Amino acid sequence: MSAKKRIVVLGSSGSIGTQTLDVVRQHSDKLEIVGLALGTRIDVLEAQVREFGVRHAAVGDESLRGNPAARSLAAHLALADDAETAATLEFGQDAVVGLTGIPEADIVVNALVGAAGLRASYETLRAGKVLALANKESLVVGGDLIMPLAARVDEERRASGAAPATGPAGALMPIDSEHGAIYQCLLGERMEEVSKLWVTASGGPFRGRTRADLADITPAQALAHPTWNMGAKISIDSSTLMNKGLEIIEAHHLFCMPYDKIEVVVQPQSAIHSMVEFSDGSVKAHLGTTDMRIPIQFALSYPDRWDAPVKPMDFRTLGSLDFAAPDADTFRCLALARIAGETGGTLPCAMNAANEVAVAAFLAERCAYLDIAACVEAVMEAHDPQSVESLEQLEEIDAWARRTAEAWVAAR
Repeated sequence: MSAKKRIVVLGSSGSIGTQTLDVVRQHSDKLEIVGLALGTRIDVLEAQVREFGVRHAAVGDESLRGNPAARSLAAHLALADDAETAATLEFGQDAVVGLTGIPEADIVVNALVGAAGLRASYETLRAGKVLALANKESLVVGGDLIMPLAARVDEERRASGAAPATGPAGALMPIDSEHGAIYQCLLGERMEEVSKLWVTASGGPFRGRTRADLADITPAQALAHPTWNMGAKISIDSSTLMNKGLEIIEAHHLFCMPYDKIEVVVQPQSAIHSMVEFSDGSVKAHLGTTDMRIPIQFALSYPDRWDAPVKPMDFRTLGSLDFAAPDADTFRCLALARIAGETGGTLPCAMNAANEVAVAAFLAERCAYLDIAACVEAVMEAHDPQSVESLEQLEEIDAWARRTAEAWVAAR
């Protein structure tokens, strides 16, 4: 029997992180957790460390170092220590990123939320590990840096025999319903024969509403997604369609596809996760149960397919499949993200940072729902795009955009 794939999970208390752990529970004969990181929930981290026998842990919040829960976790790791491999518990964002380089790891699942995940993705690939990517901002903000690194790791995997005999080498595996679907639809196909990528959207909780209808939307209403169970930030992005805008930019980088060949289509049942159209008019669609454990598992099992982690879809009870064009006038964030992607350079970085600030302000009831798009647009207009050169440059622009967005919110 082949050795287990050894995994680090960054963001282990979030939606993607906990579902990743569920996949590992179901396939413990094939997968092993060797590192876990999260932001603040040390009690959750200790339970996970104990369950999976993990020896390397990190907490993003530096201020929690002296917390009683932290001392409890440290004591547990000290008891589990042995002479061969020292167990570690570190604090701070650098500690979270540092788990990407531990020698025991084969795969890093990056389920961090927001732009903080970019450096983790970069360091994962720089260390030659497989990046299972659930952090949208890594490609939205830093795709110009991440994709060349992924290509280099692909070459190393082919040269060492770690890559599959056919198909992509697998250095970067998308953990995302839409991009995982496109990835699978493209297996065995020639990229020059692809005429369009169709990224599907549920339409969110406000599908069919007008701008006037959205003026008094509350955070609770925006968090109530009709088909997917997600974290707060991505749920708001789904409601504004910013999520689809980010996915357009991701698809551009992941699949080397020009923006005029990437379209969004509303598919309210969320049964079709995305589609690929070919030059002869044929279309491949990826369908399945609306459960993120399916794309998570494929990212970890590739190139193999393992037993389903959830009950498969019963097409006899599915009913209808509906399609519609997205309303980019009402949901302005979708149009803004496409503009940022097509402009390129550092504009997606500024756009993304502004959106994170605006979403947080809306959730804190410091601005109105429609102010999210207005804030993003104001920051984009104030930014002078540059070519992407380094992580440090992107971090500076991210900080500038956040300050600018905060000032815009404060002036409302």
